Amino acid sequence: MTMPNYRYIVARAASGEILHWNLPLSEVEFGPEISGPGSLSATLSPTFARSLNDMLDAGNAVILAERDSKLLWGGLIWRAEPQGPKLPIEASGFTSYLHRRFDLHGNLGGRGPYIEADPCEVIRDVWAYAQQQPDGDLEVVVDDTKSTAKTGTAKDPYDIPRWDARNLGEIVDEMADIDDGLEWSETVAWRGRRAERRIILGAPKLGRRREDLTFTTGANVVGEPQVIKDADEYAQWVVGLGAGEGKKRKVVIDGVRNQCLRLEHKLETSEKDEAKLKQRTRRERLARQILPTLTELEIVDHPAAPISSLRIGDDVRIRLHEPHTEYDGWNRITGWTVRPGQGETPERVTLKLERTVKPTDGADEAEEK
Repeated sequence: MTMPNYRYIVARAASGEILHWNLPLSEVEFGPEISGPGSLSATLSPTFARSLNDMLDAGNAVILAERDSKLLWGGLIWRAEPQGPKLPIEASGFTSYLHRRFDLHGNLGGRGPYIEADPCEVIRDVWAYAQQQPDGDLEVVVDDTKSTAKTGTAKDPYDIPRWDARNLGEIVDEMADIDDGLEWSETVAWRGRRAERRIILGAPKLGRRREDLTFTTGANVVGEPQVIKDADEYAQWVVGLGAGEGKKRKVVIDGVRNQCLRLEHKLETSEKDEAKLKQRTRRERLARQILPTLTELEIVDHPAAPISSLRIGDDVRIRLHEPHTEYDGWNRITGWTVRPGQGETPERVTLKLERTVKPTDGADEAEEK
């Protein structure tokens, strides 16, 4: 398989003007994440460090990572500090910019206070407010996704007083923390010779089940996968406690015998409906019966799962046949780190994973797949 062609492009943050079409970088690592900006780290070749240093204007320059003419990642350069002849570079995705900005007018320039508001709309308002201020336009586009979650009530509106000068990035983080609300990530794509910068929203989650992708030992899985067997969260019996007090409190027990030592978990809820409590208790039991955990997986590009097809939030099937373990299960991609090939070193991608079905105290996120 031929080595993919990587290119690193530098542009002005505000205008998008391209400053360099092929920055000579080494030791590159980059990638996206769920509800976070992702990051990039690299080193500028000593041969070019002095001549190109002025171009890498920290806080005012964008760096784009391209693989075979397709953009994979983009963000703002925040640090370029010489270390001897080398010039290490650190960058974060565009949402990191919001953590350097504040609401100076209150309620995002009069867009709030918010009553029964969709948190997706609040995030759009944050970006609109940030980018309407002088010299603040990064030309970031936010999806028009809607969620069923709400923030703020008539008695307690989501208020952003001017005198608090709230950090805009923290407001976005609060919206993403609302139960059953939303997740977000970032993408970049060429639109002609301009790189479109986009925030993608998923309500309540990003991603989908990917039957078209597989990761298997002997095909695209490399390295030594670490499958952890930790019984701290394991249980075949779950006691679901609903609303009420004393004798009036609803109690549901869901369990199964599986020839193993009996382990139990108590699920505290405020559920009033007994049928829903039974459903939540069963989902929690199913989640807690999954013992092996896989948090990272090193892969290579392969027709079974091309790197260009990876999407944040997707559920993928992983089959491992290692000397020390057998594993077959569904996992959710929460992020990844790309290490482009260099010299004799091949390209590598490290997937960051979580269980598709995972135990939670609320159990709302645990889904039977």
